[in-house]
Amino acid sequence: MSATTHDGPIADLIGDAGKYTKATLGLRIYAWATVAVMFGFLLNNYLTFWRQWPGFITLIQNFELFGLGPLKTPLDSGELMLVLLQGLIYIVGFVGPVVYVLRNKSRTLRQDSLSLSALSTYIIRAAFWIVLLVGMADAVISFLRVESFLPFLVSDEFAQGLAQSKFRAPYIHIPLIALSLIIAAFTRGLGFTWLALLVVAAEFTIVVTRFIFSYEQAFMGDLVRFWYAALFLFASAYTLMEEGHVRVDVLYAGFRAKTKGRVNAIGAVLLGMGLCWVILFMGMWGKANIINAPLLIFEVSQSGFGMYVKYLMAGFLAIFAVSMMIQFASSLLESVADVRGDPGKRKLSGEIIH
Repeated sequence: MSATTHDGPIADLIGDAGKYTKATLGLRIYAWATVAVMFGFLLNNYLTFWRQWPGFITLIQNFELFGLGPLKTPLDSGELMLVLLQGLIYIVGFVGPVVYVLRNKSRTLRQDSLSLSALSTYIIRAAFWIVLLVGMADAVISFLRVESFLPFLVSDEFAQGLAQSKFRAPYIHIPLIALSLIIAAFTRGLGFTWLALLVVAAEFTIVVTRFIFSYEQAFMGDLVRFWYAALFLFASAYTLMEEGHVRVDVLYAGFRAKTKGRVNAIGAVLLGMGLCWVILFMGMWGKANIINAPLLIFEVSQSGFGMYVKYLMAGFLAIFAVSMMIQFASSLLESVADVRGDPGKRKLSGEIIH
């Protein structure tokens, strides 16, 4: 039986178990370790800025390594234990992929590429459900609030809470985010077509209500921007997977398949993954950085009775960087497999029009 999305049978996709080399093992370790360390960085970011842990960098400062430090107040035993745990996260992020790859030597580059793409796809699918559920729920709440319907539906205390981002985010948004993660695990399809349709429907609603009923509120425009930003940023990794991004094909179009593979591999490491690290470092290195700052205070827009999702739109940048990092790691393995001439090259879906 042949696979529906690949050239040869499934056996060709798996490939010869003896075909791996030290170079391919190292490449697989690099790809998985990059992704694992990235997640370690995100976890440490959460522990440092949300849970008030000391931060891994303080371990280096505490022992005055690499010219950093000393700390004004040395770490006590409890803080030192937390910092060591944060350091252990990075160690696991490197050692884990090494153990995984060495225990699964027979896996091909294309198999690992597909696994990484599946992980990126899950993240994007979950993000779609998050913006769908949170967007609709927050828009309804904002409408009820601006029209003073909330006091008739809920208690005064709850209505006052919904008027504060520090209440609405943890008690409305976060449960919906958790629900979205569960839904994404049991559904298939990325939902970009539906999200594009929702953007058009939301904008059309504004036109109808403005010019026919002379009615428009701030939350209506916020919903369009919320969904449109998600559509633009979340679809990037999928577009990369399907090679749908715009290329300036002055030289690339005339390259042979192996040369294209080399160009794609180098670009994935130097340009793609490098850009993702820049976004994560610049946005999340400190408490006041562009991604962390809005998330930490559940920042909202200043448009009166608008939606309370501005902080989530800052988080879109993190989701963009994470999904693209994973997809670039997948692209790296796929490109090297093309250079090697490995069987089982993935066919594009054909849904992206170049």
